[in-house]
Amino acid sequence: MFDSNDMLRRLVLKGAGYAGFARLAQPLLGGIGAILMLHRVTACPQKPDGMNRHLSIAPAFLDALIADMKTQGYAFVTLDEALARTGQGQGRFATITADDAYRDNLTEALPILEKHDAPITIYVAPGLTDGSVALWWEVVEDIVNARDWVVVETASGPIRLDCSTPRARQRASAWLEHHLTATIPEEGCNAALINLAQANGVDPYAPNRDTLMNWDEITRAAAHPLVTIGAHTVHHYHLRRLNEETAGREIVQAGRIIEERLGVRPRHMAYPYGYPRAVGPREVKLAKEAGYISAVTTRHGVLRPEHAGHLHALPRISLNGRYQQIGYVRTMLSGITTPLANRGKMLVTV
Repeated sequence: MFDSNDMLRRLVLKGAGYAGFARLAQPLLGGIGAILMLHRVTACPQKPDGMNRHLSIAPAFLDALIADMKTQGYAFVTLDEALARTGQGQGRFATITADDAYRDNLTEALPILEKHDAPITIYVAPGLTDGSVALWWEVVEDIVNARDWVVVETASGPIRLDCSTPRARQRASAWLEHHLTATIPEEGCNAALINLAQANGVDPYAPNRDTLMNWDEITRAAAHPLVTIGAHTVHHYHLRRLNEETAGREIVQAGRIIEERLGVRPRHMAYPYGYPRAVGPREVKLAKEAGYISAVTTRHGVLRPEHAGHLHALPRISLNGRYQQIGYVRTMLSGITTPLANRGKMLVTV
């Protein structure tokens, strides 16, 4: 399927690199460092051409990228050290984060990180780990791949979705994503997803079991000197769709559950989804009140000295499976894409 937004991003990333704009922009726009964002790191994705392929990068790409960034003068540090360095002008630095606690973070990413002595912060959502909520974006893909047609019950009657071709499945997936995240109340999404999956012969909890770490594996990861465990709320809910009391409970309880499991209270958190519609000033306030010392979004941007005053609204650079080229990441790290993605803003918060 032709994706005009995807094509535009590629043109910007390639054009800036080829024209030398990125290299020229780095001293002016590159800031002081970057928080890199991962989800999956695997050499053998189950669905290499699937709709969620942007969430997965190859270990070889991660290896090459870290090596390249080191040649560019980046020091790879823990998230705690990155926060300490913010505003101090001690040379460019990078820290690596990963959302959702995928098993391959432990089995495939960690050996690469050990090779480079590069720390990582892995954000755990206990509800995903325990299986009390399904990994819905993977389940949606399984549903549209299951049959040529999917019937969805809605308040205004049944909707029949064509899933007979790749293009139709893309449209059906987009419709289901909107339906689950915009029309159904947030706390009712999981039940609706389970019903739809079971009606179409799909095991809604298979992606949790197959791709996420269990608590024993998270405990092993937490014991590694390069790994810091952070919180990702309890149920990976879209916080702005919840009332303030429920949103606050999601943020606080995640830390308490992780502390009960691991014996250490997490100091850092990541907002689920993290884009502007999902995170605003209320969520930043709640993260501060919960006692976390930092919180990251998915807003695109490099770190600047001024972020020392916005430690609960930090941007990240996403390592996207569709853009696994060193030149693309160099362009993003130059800072040239930060204002392009944020309506001219260089200091990206919420």
